[in-house]
Amino acid sequence: MRNKRKVSILVIGSGGREHALVWKIAQSKNAGEIYCAPGNTGTSLVAKNVPIEPIKIKKLLSFVKENKIDLTVVGPEAPLVAGIVDLFKRNHLAIIGPSKNASQIESSKVFAKRLMLKYGIPTARCRIFNDFTKAKEHLEKKTYPIVVKADGLCTGKGVAVCNNQKEAQIFLKQLMVDKIFDGSGNKVIIEECLFGQEVSFTVLTDGRHHLSFLPSQDHKRVFDNDQGSNTGGMGAYAPVPFVNKAMIRTIEEKIVVPILKALSKEGCHYQGILYPGLILTDNGPKVLEFNCRFGDPETQPLMMLLKTDLLELFQALLDKKLHKTRIKFKEGSACCVVVASGGYPGHYEKGEKIYGLEKNYGSNVAIFHAGTARTDGRIVTHGGRVLGVTAFGKNINQAIKNAYAAVGIQGINFKGMQYRQDIGQKALRK
Repeated sequence: MRNKRKVSILVIGSGGREHALVWKIAQSKNAGEIYCAPGNTGTSLVAKNVPIEPIKIKKLLSFVKENKIDLTVVGPEAPLVAGIVDLFKRNHLAIIGPSKNASQIESSKVFAKRLMLKYGIPTARCRIFNDFTKAKEHLEKKTYPIVVKADGLCTGKGVAVCNNQKEAQIFLKQLMVDKIFDGSGNKVIIEECLFGQEVSFTVLTDGRHHLSFLPSQDHKRVFDNDQGSNTGGMGAYAPVPFVNKAMIRTIEEKIVVPILKALSKEGCHYQGILYPGLILTDNGPKVLEFNCRFGDPETQPLMMLLKTDLLELFQALLDKKLHKTRIKFKEGSACCVVVASGGYPGHYEKGEKIYGLEKNYGSNVAIFHAGTARTDGRIVTHGGRVLGVTAFGKNINQAIKNAYAAVGIQGINFKGMQYRQDIGQKALRK
């Protein structure tokens, strides 16, 4: 990536996260041509969509070479785990993301857990199993609730909080015997259930230094009051009012800095986005899991609030100048409400016409596309999570009001639409 001229960028991915990244990058004074692979209906409004799937890393390499792309930004975890960063760096191409080896921090919960235990990073007590019978016997000795986790990637659905032995045994069998997530359940973690507020903490790092984004809070369960099945995320807001500056320093000093040092000692050079999912217990923040990329939908409110030029942040990372760089955010809050297809995260219908997209909701509202398509000139539903209605406000209460004002019969709507009506309420209660 070179300065003093407009730079061309490729963003890899097709969800709301990628639309938000493209939207923010397009605001940079240094941004030239922007591409998104494969992109979605929303990214096509600000970038050129490229029909290459994220996992096709050799095809992506060819595209970047042929089109002389200056910088590639990876959205989802799959291409990172497949080794896209290693491939691009062997070809002397600028890319934001960790290596295949370092991406194990997300692709293997066992790898991450062993690393945390070895280097004293606060996390839940646990046992690791690769034998179904021994794991089942262990469940008979536990007090409940407990947490059962698949080792590998399961699109956010490989974790279950089990309230009794029967629930735990059913989920364990689904993972290890029925293989509902293929080989991701060959190893499992059975750990204590921690209690407290969950928080997403995102940093940009070159492996040694880091810059922290505002803390955010995701809403994983499909229904209000955290009821129903786990999803990819039904909404998020930032900043989190009960994560103050002292708490942020604690998270950085006890979790972020130690895990970067641990990865380095283990031969895993880490550069890109590191996102620990945390729980704020009575004994301080503890790590539930690590992710090797931006969160979705957390990215949507974070990009809404980011004041600093995102491309300049990426440039500082590549130049190893993060320690000389400041990251600034708008004064205020942002809230993202995910509108989803009826039935999500289970079976849902596609092709429902979306109404309200043509309306002007003002500069404080952005509609980020995720599962949409264009058919016969109309924008229709094409996925489980369809849109992320994201709004800015002078405080969290106003941000919530602005977001929900754009959802429903007077705003964004389609047949069978479902969404949570309590996004951000934990911030108000606190």
